[in-house]
This record gives sequence, C-alpha cells and structure tokens, in this order.
Amino acid sequence: MAVSASAVKELRERTGAGMLDCKKALDETNGDVAKAVDLLREKGLSAAANKAGRIATEGTVESYIHAGGRIGVLVEINCETDFVGKTDQFREFARDIAMQIAAANPKFVSREEVSSEELEKEREILKAQALNEGKPEKIVEKMVEGRISKYYEEFCLLEQPFIKDPDKTVHTLLKEKISTIGENISIRRFVRYELGEGLEKKEDNFVAEVMSQAKL
Repeated sequence: MAVSASAVKELRERTGAGMLDCKKALDETNGDVAKAVDLLREKGLSAAANKAGRIATEGTVESYIHAGGRIGVLVEINCETDFVGKTDQFREFARDIAMQIAAANPKFVSREEVSSEELEKEREILKAQALNEGKPEKIVEKMVEGRISKYYEEFCLLEQPFIKDPDKTVHTLLKEKISTIGENISIRRFVRYELGEGLEKKEDNFVAEVMSQAKL
C-alpha cells in the first residue's frame, strides 16, 4: 500500500529517525505507525532508542493534589539538562504523569521493579482462580501468562494506557517526549497518597474523578 506523507511525518516526529528510514519502516509494516516505531527501535534508528542510555540527573519533582486534597502524588522525572527540566513541555509531561499516577494508581514504574516474590505470589493466585473456574489444567498456564500481562498493564506505570489518550501507553508517550525534546528522560520514582488509605471508610470513586478532570 502507498504510504502517506502524513504517516511519514508522524513517525518522524515520534522517533526522530530520518525521512527515508521512516518511509522504509512504514513500507515494511504496511503503514502501521505503531509497528513502524517498534521496527525503528529494533534497528537502532530511533532517536529515542539512541538517547536512552544517556545519563539523566536533572529534571523535576512534580506534585499533583486532587480537588479537595483527597489524593496526592509526588513523582521524580529526570532529564539531562537543567534547561530542559525548566521548559513548559517537560513540566507539562511531568504533570501529566503525576495525574496518571493519581488516576490509575500504579504500584511500580516498570515491570522490572516487580519482585520475583510478588510475581510468584500473583501467579499462584491466578492459577488458583483459573482452576476454580473449572478451566482444564493443560491450558491454565497459558491463561496465567495472559493474566500476568494484564497485571503488568494494570500496575506498571509505563505499561498503563495514558489517561488522556488510551490508544497509547505511558511508555509510548515517554518515547515521544524523548524524541521531540531531544534528551533522555526517565520516570525514576513516585509516591501516591490517598486520604484515609488503609482505614475503614465509605467507598468513593476518586479514580473516576481524577480521570474525568484529566480529560477536561
């Protein structure tokens, strides 16, 4: 199929790769921009991939307090230079990530942070659930692996759908920012507080409130 100029432009903006490389990647993936992004990264042609190994020690600690002070988030996001850390684009990205954490309540930044003990515990729970559902034991393991992927999507920040554009993950958003800003960026750590967390209280849908505000 013919690759449109707009698709080439979008891919270039998302990856920072050359026009010709972008066109070739789109040709190979039948115009699928998401697959073309992955292809360019695999080939090491994505500017984001090339920047990923560079040291990032500047940046910001962004805060977000949900209306009424019910949910609070602090997140540290690093970049390479103090100049970039003070730009509107970087600060807007940091605020979006803080709102993401408030709304989606991740436990980890990435799947690499999930301990083997936590993962094994989750596998045992999921396996017991599948067996209790009456699933044949021979397909239980495949079901567990599929549900582990869902676990990562739910609890790992980088694998969650971005609240302002669920068609992309937070990881995809991060790579886009690396390409457009021109520096390595990393989400290092975060903490999230919810009023009364751990105490017996009336159930309120705070997450839905935050997500609704994020889409305004």
